[in-house]
Amino acid sequence: MVIHFLTKLTRGMAKVILILSIGLLVLSIAAKSSGIYINTTPSLPLGFYRIVDEPIQKGTHVAFCPPQTDLFDDALARGYIGRGNCPGGYSLLLKRVVAMAGDTVLIDQAGIFVNGEHLPNSAQLIADAEGYSLPQLRLQAVLEDSEYLLLSDLNPQSFDARYFGFMARDQIRQVVRPILTWGH
Repeated sequence: MVIHFLTKLTRGMAKVILILSIGLLVLSIAAKSSGIYINTTPSLPLGFYRIVDEPIQKGTHVAFCPPQTDLFDDALARGYIGRGNCPGGYSLLLKRVVAMAGDTVLIDQAGIFVNGEHLPNSAQLIADAEGYSLPQLRLQAVLEDSEYLLLSDLNPQSFDARYFGFMARDQIRQVVRPILTWGH
């Protein structure tokens, strides 16, 4: 009797989970087709971001496709980034623009410095939570017209500019603005 009840309960829970999963998939597709991006990663506050027709400026959030490189192949294999429709099978990433043309940038283990100012939560980690070594980028440069530094200054464990450096303008797909977020 107890086993029959538990089996019935488990089947019922499986149906609920399936229905919720299908509902979330439909919601996600509907949101994307209406210019809404759903962020489920800790790089920026969780929630809904609207695609806007605005110029890229410091402080704006952007969605970008990472370039197809060994570094991003490793990031995908290790779960730092998700699978998606970008070249290489990568998902779009959301980050905040912290530096652009004319800004002097220094990246080392202590973190990222833009025009001499140390950015919060930008220190590099030596290894991830699984113990895999992370890239230890060392870079000092003045950004050119088509270069942007994209960072999650909220999450000290984010896979961002502290590990991959600058991003070219042609990798950026859109500017996004938060419309409903939670956390952070």
